[in-house]
Amino acid sequence: MNNLNFEKTGGLLPVIVQDYRNLQVLMLGYMNQEALNITRTTKQVTFFSRSKNRIWTKGETSGNTLSVKKIISDCDQDTLLILAKPNGPTCHTGSQSCFATQGNFLYELETILEDRLRSDDQNSYTKKLMDQGLNKVIQKFGEESVELIIEAKDQNKNLFLNEAADMLYHFLVLLQAKETSLKEVEDKLIERRKK
Repeated sequence: MNNLNFEKTGGLLPVIVQDYRNLQVLMLGYMNQEALNITRTTKQVTFFSRSKNRIWTKGETSGNTLSVKKIISDCDQDTLLILAKPNGPTCHTGSQSCFATQGNFLYELETILEDRLRSDDQNSYTKKLMDQGLNKVIQKFGEESVELIIEAKDQNKNLFLNEAADMLYHFLVLLQAKETSLKEVEDKLIERRKK
Protein backbone atom coordinates (compact mmCIF):
# COMPACT_ATOMS: atom_id res chain seq x y z
CA MET A 1 0.00 0.00 0.00
CA ASN A 2 3.04 2.25 -0.13
CA ASN A 3 2.65 2.76 -3.89
CA LEU A 4 -0.75 4.42 -3.93
CA ASN A 5 -1.41 6.24 -7.18
CA PHE A 6 -2.78 9.65 -6.15
CA GLU A 7 -1.73 11.19 -9.48
CA LYS A 8 -3.98 8.86 -11.50
CA THR A 9 -7.06 10.13 -9.64
CA GLY A 10 -6.20 13.82 -9.50
CA GLY A 11 -4.81 13.70 -5.97
CA LEU A 12 -7.91 12.18 -4.37
CA LEU A 13 -8.46 8.45 -3.88
CA PRO A 14 -12.02 7.16 -3.60
CA VAL A 15 -12.53 5.41 -0.26
CA ILE A 16 -15.25 2.86 0.43
CA VAL A 17 -15.98 2.37 4.13
CA GLN A 18 -17.54 -0.87 5.35
CA ASP A 19 -18.61 -1.99 8.81
CA TYR A 20 -15.89 -4.47 9.80
CA ARG A 21 -18.42 -6.73 11.54
CA ASN A 22 -20.95 -7.39 8.80
CA LEU A 23 -19.29 -5.74 5.75
CA GLN A 24 -22.23 -3.38 5.21
CA VAL A 25 -21.14 -0.50 2.97
CA LEU A 26 -21.41 2.62 5.12
CA MET A 27 -20.23 5.43 2.89
CA LEU A 28 -17.95 6.66 0.12
CA GLY A 29 -15.49 9.51 0.56
CA TYR A 30 -12.20 10.79 -0.82
CA MET A 31 -8.74 11.05 0.69
CA ASN A 32 -5.69 12.99 -0.30
CA GLN A 33 -2.30 11.99 1.12
CA GLU A 34 -2.76 14.22 4.18
CA ALA A 35 -6.17 12.71 5.02
CA LEU A 36 -4.73 9.21 4.67
CA ASN A 37 -1.81 10.08 6.95
CA ILE A 38 -4.19 11.48 9.59
CA THR A 39 -6.40 8.39 9.29
CA ARG A 40 -3.42 6.08 9.79
CA THR A 41 -2.15 8.07 12.78
CA THR A 42 -5.43 8.69 14.62
CA LYS A 43 -7.23 5.47 13.56
CA GLN A 44 -10.27 7.69 12.83
CA VAL A 45 -11.49 7.87 9.22
CA THR A 46 -10.57 11.28 7.86
CA PHE A 47 -11.43 12.56 4.39
CA PHE A 48 -10.74 15.46 2.12
CA SER A 49 -14.08 17.20 1.62
CA ARG A 50 -14.47 18.33 -1.96
CA SER A 51 -17.39 20.62 -1.09
CA LYS A 52 -15.65 22.25 1.92
CA ASN A 53 -12.21 22.06 0.28
CA ARG A 54 -10.60 20.90 3.52
CA ILE A 55 -9.66 17.91 5.66
CA TRP A 56 -12.46 16.64 7.89
CA THR A 57 -12.71 13.73 10.27
CA LYS A 58 -15.95 11.78 10.02
CA GLY A 59 -18.02 12.67 13.06
CA GLU A 60 -16.19 15.86 13.96
CA THR A 61 -19.52 17.63 14.54
CA SER A 62 -21.95 14.72 15.11
CA GLY A 63 -19.63 12.56 17.20
CA ASN A 64 -20.48 9.60 14.94
CA THR A 65 -16.92 8.61 14.13
CA LEU A 66 -15.56 5.64 12.19
CA SER A 67 -12.76 3.78 14.01
CA VAL A 68 -10.33 2.14 11.58
CA LYS A 69 -9.82 -1.60 11.82
CA LYS A 70 -8.07 -2.18 8.48
CA ILE A 71 -7.09 -0.25 5.35
CA ILE A 72 -6.85 -2.14 2.05
CA SER A 73 -5.91 -0.85 -1.40
CA ASP A 74 -7.25 -2.28 -4.64
CA CYS A 75 -5.13 -3.98 -7.30
CA ASP A 76 -4.53 -0.72 -9.21
CA GLN A 77 -3.49 1.16 -6.05
CA ASP A 78 -6.01 3.93 -6.79
CA THR A 79 -8.94 3.06 -4.48
CA LEU A 80 -9.09 2.26 -0.78
CA LEU A 81 -11.37 0.05 1.26
CA ILE A 82 -11.55 0.80 4.97
CA LEU A 83 -13.04 -1.66 7.41
CA ALA A 84 -14.24 0.39 10.36
CA LYS A 85 -16.30 0.29 13.49
CA PRO A 86 -19.08 2.87 13.30
CA ASN A 87 -19.63 4.79 16.52
CA GLY A 88 -23.23 5.77 15.93
CA PRO A 89 -25.08 6.22 12.62
CA THR A 90 -22.84 6.93 9.64
CA CYS A 91 -25.23 8.94 7.47
CA HIS A 92 -26.20 12.55 8.27
CA THR A 93 -29.84 11.39 7.98
CA GLY A 94 -29.37 9.22 11.08
CA SER A 95 -29.23 6.00 9.07
CA GLN A 96 -26.56 3.38 9.70
CA SER A 97 -25.44 3.62 6.06
CA CYS A 98 -25.45 6.38 3.43
CA PHE A 99 -26.81 3.76 1.05
CA ALA A 100 -30.46 2.77 1.20
CA THR A 101 -29.75 -0.86 1.96
CA GLN A 102 -30.72 -2.58 5.12
CA GLY A 103 -27.82 -3.91 7.11
CA ASN A 104 -27.86 -6.58 9.75
CA PHE A 105 -30.10 -5.16 12.45
CA LEU A 106 -28.44 -7.10 15.27
CA TYR A 107 -25.16 -5.31 14.54
CA GLU A 108 -27.02 -2.01 14.37
CA LEU A 109 -28.65 -2.79 17.71
CA GLU A 110 -25.25 -3.64 19.16
CA THR A 111 -24.02 -0.18 18.14
CA ILE A 112 -27.10 1.44 19.71
CA LEU A 113 -26.41 -0.44 22.97
CA GLU A 114 -22.77 0.72 22.94
CA ASP A 115 -23.96 4.31 22.48
CA ARG A 116 -26.42 4.03 25.35
CA LEU A 117 -23.81 2.56 27.66
CA ARG A 118 -21.46 5.47 26.94
CA SER A 119 -24.20 8.03 27.51
CA ASP A 120 -25.27 9.67 30.75
CA ASP A 121 -28.94 8.98 30.00
CA GLN A 122 -30.42 7.89 33.31
CA ASN A 123 -33.67 6.91 31.55
CA SER A 124 -31.93 4.23 29.46
CA TYR A 125 -33.00 0.75 30.54
CA THR A 126 -29.78 -0.66 29.09
CA LYS A 127 -27.61 1.73 31.11
CA LYS A 128 -29.60 1.12 34.31
CA LEU A 129 -29.26 -2.65 33.88
CA MET A 130 -25.52 -2.49 33.18
CA ASP A 131 -24.95 -0.13 36.11
CA GLN A 132 -26.35 -2.86 38.40
CA GLY A 133 -23.38 -5.07 37.51
CA LEU A 134 -22.61 -8.33 35.77
CA ASN A 135 -24.66 -10.52 38.12
CA LYS A 136 -27.84 -8.56 37.35
CA VAL A 137 -27.15 -8.73 33.58
CA ILE A 138 -26.66 -12.52 33.85
CA GLN A 139 -29.83 -12.85 35.93
CA LYS A 140 -31.90 -10.92 33.37
CA PHE A 141 -30.52 -13.00 30.50
CA GLY A 142 -31.37 -16.16 32.44
CA GLU A 143 -34.92 -14.96 33.15
CA GLU A 144 -35.51 -14.11 29.50
CA SER A 145 -34.11 -17.50 28.42
CA VAL A 146 -36.49 -19.34 30.75
CA GLU A 147 -39.43 -17.23 29.54
CA LEU A 148 -38.54 -18.13 25.94
CA ILE A 149 -38.45 -21.83 26.82
CA ILE A 150 -41.87 -21.58 28.46
CA GLU A 151 -43.39 -19.82 25.43
CA ALA A 152 -41.76 -22.36 23.08
CA LYS A 153 -43.96 -25.06 24.64
CA ASP A 154 -47.15 -23.17 23.75
CA GLN A 155 -48.67 -22.30 20.38
CA ASN A 156 -48.80 -18.51 20.66
CA LYS A 157 -46.28 -17.39 18.05
CA ASN A 158 -46.52 -13.70 18.97
CA LEU A 159 -45.62 -14.36 22.63
CA PHE A 160 -42.80 -16.67 21.51
CA LEU A 161 -41.38 -13.99 19.19
CA ASN A 162 -41.58 -11.34 21.92
CA GLU A 163 -39.66 -13.55 24.33
CA ALA A 164 -37.12 -14.43 21.62
CA ALA A 165 -36.58 -10.69 21.00
CA ASP A 166 -36.17 -10.07 24.75
CA MET A 167 -33.65 -12.89 25.04
CA LEU A 168 -31.62 -11.67 22.03
CA TYR A 169 -31.59 -8.13 23.42
CA HIS A 170 -30.37 -9.30 26.81
CA PHE A 171 -27.80 -11.57 25.10
CA LEU A 172 -26.35 -8.48 23.37
CA VAL A 173 -26.26 -6.66 26.72
CA LEU A 174 -24.46 -9.66 28.24
CA LEU A 175 -21.90 -9.55 25.42
CA GLN A 176 -21.29 -5.88 26.26
CA ALA A 177 -20.91 -6.73 29.95
CA LYS A 178 -18.33 -9.38 29.03
CA GLU A 179 -16.52 -6.88 26.77
CA THR A 180 -17.02 -9.03 23.71
CA SER A 181 -19.01 -8.63 20.51
CA LEU A 182 -21.48 -10.30 18.23
CA LYS A 183 -18.73 -10.47 15.60
CA GLU A 184 -16.59 -12.61 17.90
CA VAL A 185 -19.49 -15.04 18.39
CA GLU A 186 -20.06 -15.09 14.64
CA ASP A 187 -16.34 -15.75 14.05
CA LYS A 188 -16.50 -18.69 16.46
CA LEU A 189 -19.45 -20.17 14.55
CA ILE A 190 -17.61 -19.71 11.25
CA GLU A 191 -14.54 -21.38 12.75
CA ARG A 192 -16.69 -24.35 13.82
CA ARG A 193 -18.27 -24.63 10.37
CA LYS A 194 -14.82 -24.96 8.81
CA LYS A 195 -13.97 -27.96 10.99
